Amino acid sequence: YQRRVRGAKVAVVIGVGPGIGGSVAHKFAKEGYAVALLARTESKLVQFKEEIEKNGGKAIAVGVDTSQEASIKNAFKEIRERLGTPEVLIYNAGGIFRGNVVDTPTENFINLWNINCLGAFISAKEVLPDMIKNKRGTIIFTGATAAIRGGPLFSAFASSKFALRALSQSLAKEVGPQGIHVAHVIIDGYVALPAIASVKPANELIRPDAVANEYWNIHSQDPTTWTQELDLRPNVEKW
Repeated sequence: YQRRVRGAKVAVVIGVGPGIGGSVAHKFAKEGYAVALLARTESKLVQFKEEIEKNGGKAIAVGVDTSQEASIKNAFKEIRERLGTPEVLIYNAGGIFRGNVVDTPTENFINLWNINCLGAFISAKEVLPDMIKNKRGTIIFTGATAAIRGGPLFSAFASSKFALRALSQSLAKEVGPQGIHVAHVIIDGYVALPAIASVKPANELIRPDAVANEYWNIHSQDPTTWTQELDLRPNVEKW
């Protein structure tokens, strides 16, 4: 890892786990960023924090409930106090629910929307004032196939992901001219998590480290060639 810890730029990764979130955190730490690792259960972040620090990087673990505005605000307050002003926000938090409309509890629908879209909106509000002031910054939202195509039994999930995509587009047009790069990445396929990797061939799965490289590439793009939306899938995926 690059040893640029003192005065390092700050990246916030919300939704850190053994898949995309963890890989993105490692990638930005490897590139010299101090990384704030966020997830609902703080104890589950210890492994990622220790791995980054073992390799010479800087990371802090912060518990957050992305369905609650107060929790998000408190998390960012802690980040600013301990690391400084975020230059990068990766919103990778997400929930999923499968069920027909009649049997879907309204509470589940609302909670899913809170996690998948409202939490992203509140998180963006937390980082944008400083990004606008500094005239730079990157915000990347992790999307899904359901962001562009709804399916039976996924009305709650798809509608929340459609909303996240719309938020990303609107925000990109609003703050792009001010130097803030906003992108939405559609993950069109199964991510190679251990449980899935044991039952599906490797070439049919999306490698988290490969996704992390693409997130870094988006962040590194020249302002004259910014990507607003990127879809990622295995070459054998039907689409």
